[in-house]
Amino acid sequence: MSSMPTQSTYITSHKNYSNEKSKVMPQVVINTRPVERAAPLTQHLQAAGLTVVEMPMLTLRPRPTTDLDIALMHQWLAGEYKALVIVSPTAAASGLVAWQSLEHEKRKYKTKDGNDKYAQSLLEGLSLPSPLIAVGEATAAEFSQVRIDTTSYQILQPETANNEGMLAMPEIDSLQAGDKLLIWRGLGGRRLLVDTLQTRGVHIDSIAWYERTMPIDALTQYQQWQQAFLTHSTASDIALLKQPKPIVVISSAAAFEHWSNIVNDSQSTTVDEEQDSDAVADIEQRLSLTLKDFTYVVLGERLANMVAAQQLNYWRVEDLSPDTILSAIHSKI
Repeated sequence: MSSMPTQSTYITSHKNYSNEKSKVMPQVVINTRPVERAAPLTQHLQAAGLTVVEMPMLTLRPRPTTDLDIALMHQWLAGEYKALVIVSPTAAASGLVAWQSLEHEKRKYKTKDGNDKYAQSLLEGLSLPSPLIAVGEATAAEFSQVRIDTTSYQILQPETANNEGMLAMPEIDSLQAGDKLLIWRGLGGRRLLVDTLQTRGVHIDSIAWYERTMPIDALTQYQQWQQAFLTHSTASDIALLKQPKPIVVISSAAAFEHWSNIVNDSQSTTVDEEQDSDAVADIEQRLSLTLKDFTYVVLGERLANMVAAQQLNYWRVEDLSPDTILSAIHSKI
């Protein structure tokens, strides 16, 4: 865990500054979660009195389903895996669509001569061929929208909604050499679960239902926010403005890479514009923020190490629940 981050102070010169009172701005939190996952955190932080800016650093884009993906699904339905691990709500939703489609085809084929039997089979729900492990509540909730027969196996969740929490589950901890595990996921992401199990000799198959890309308007959105933030921070009617560093919530290596690129690109653009300008602008018009002008809330050891390597201030959390993130922020404000 890093030490308490220092606060940046932006000072605007003013001829009557000694007669003005200090004004403390509210804490700004930048939520970089994908659009589909941002709302619960934003609402929770806003309810706690924080100013939240939604600035997605990831767009979740569906990937085409391949023949190999379908083959792995057939193997899972045939009971060849000790468990199915699902690492996100998006993976759950995408995999569920494929599962329903395959089950629909199978049942229709088996009951093609008896429509009543086919209708009855649909009412019985989807049958789990192995334990299903959902990383968190939002992921598990995707399966509440359909009827699933849990007579033989249950939908399980770890106590802590992350890779470490899943590794501690008996269903995962008991896996040994030769056992097979299937994972529904997005392209990329943390590898702690996979790497740990492969070291034990467990065979891992995975289906990447989606990929993470940078939103096309991310740079423009950041630059617009930065301009408004700096303009507000250096407003001439404020003599002394004590401005805490904006806090950026980062949940993945891909999101941090995109954020870093955007901040650095925006800084380079500002420098180029200054050099091309004939007139020297006021200081507030020339300023641009750097990565060190922010404080970070990051998920897990891998991401914490990435942020620490750039000598940035951060708070590490072990899960992305709104309560956990708010507690981390309040522990340092």
